[in-house]
Amino acid sequence: MKKLAAAVLAFCMMASAALAAEKVVRIGVFEPASGDSGAGGKQEMLGMQYANKKTPTVKIGDEIYKVELVYADNGSSTDKAPTAAQQLVASHVSVILGTYGSAVAIAGSQYFADAGIPAIGVTCTNPQVTAGNKHYFRICFLDPFQGTVLANYAYKNLGAKTAYCLGELGNDYDIGLCHYFKEAFEKLGGKVITDTFPTGNSDFTSYLTNAAMYGAEAFFCPVSLAYSTQIIAQAAGQNVPFPIIGGDTLDSNKVAEVTKGTNVKVIVSTFYQESGSAFDKGFKAWLNEDKEAMTNNGGNDMISAMSAMGYDAYYTALAALQLAGSTDSRKVNEALWQTKLTGVTGEIAFDQVNGDALRDSAFIKSVNPKTGEWEFVAVQKVN
Repeated sequence: MKKLAAAVLAFCMMASAALAAEKVVRIGVFEPASGDSGAGGKQEMLGMQYANKKTPTVKIGDEIYKVELVYADNGSSTDKAPTAAQQLVASHVSVILGTYGSAVAIAGSQYFADAGIPAIGVTCTNPQVTAGNKHYFRICFLDPFQGTVLANYAYKNLGAKTAYCLGELGNDYDIGLCHYFKEAFEKLGGKVITDTFPTGNSDFTSYLTNAAMYGAEAFFCPVSLAYSTQIIAQAAGQNVPFPIIGGDTLDSNKVAEVTKGTNVKVIVSTFYQESGSAFDKGFKAWLNEDKEAMTNNGGNDMISAMSAMGYDAYYTALAALQLAGSTDSRKVNEALWQTKLTGVTGEIAFDQVNGDALRDSAFIKSVNPKTGEWEFVAVQKVN
């Protein structure tokens, strides 16, 4: 018995020593798991979690490190973002991923800058996220590009000459994207009516009625899922004659679900479209094996572009860590400027001014109202 006890003790000591010797690098996940953008934040995180499951270690220098994802829920709120940002800083992460929602990214940015920790934006498209700093990067296209792409598509492909733009009052993403859409649409010769609604609004019938009254041939509403699903449902109830157009925030299975069985045409610009690739098959298989992941994806295995971008963001962080040859956040920051890789959403590299992604095209998708599935429409460029 004493020999057995001694053997067990020796084994425990060896296990403890091995655990102590294990090298760990922490990657911060600055995303909303709650609030208006919680659904989008969870889908971005799913991409990171799947990537971490596939590649749980990374070679930095001559040593293998276990990759630990450290989460902080920013609550989709600029008020809660500082607390979440400080939690990640206190966790001694080497690099941060996120967040879904440009305003929240901006609210947390200075805390990362002060700590010398770089951040990689996943789908935060407002120019102000990276403008004037050297620590915030992003792998997505920007709103001036996205707004122009959608304006071009509405005017040239849909034949719309009058557009109605609606955004949440005070929301940097909504207002910014509406501004860029309006600017591009009017440059083409079209007419734009802009409007805003207060936070927490749930009745959009008057806005839809106004759009019809003005003769709008396109209804542009780059809003969060909490609002877009209500707008689409109410548009169906009013039998509106115009298509609903949105930015990347509308690329969700929830939007597809609410559109199914209606006569509403929904069109979005986004970063990715399912194609039956190895990533698609692997990600779907993982969702179907993991009940929590399936729930966080909205209850089905439809792949959101947010998840594909989260997946690529994880591998961008690993590539930067390898290039830096260190877990030191400041060295990782320096390495990010030269980081390049081929992701599932395309080639990833950063410009040398703001650390913005060098992307020149977007996917245009539309919901098939009969099947409730997203269908590829076109790859759209500005010119």
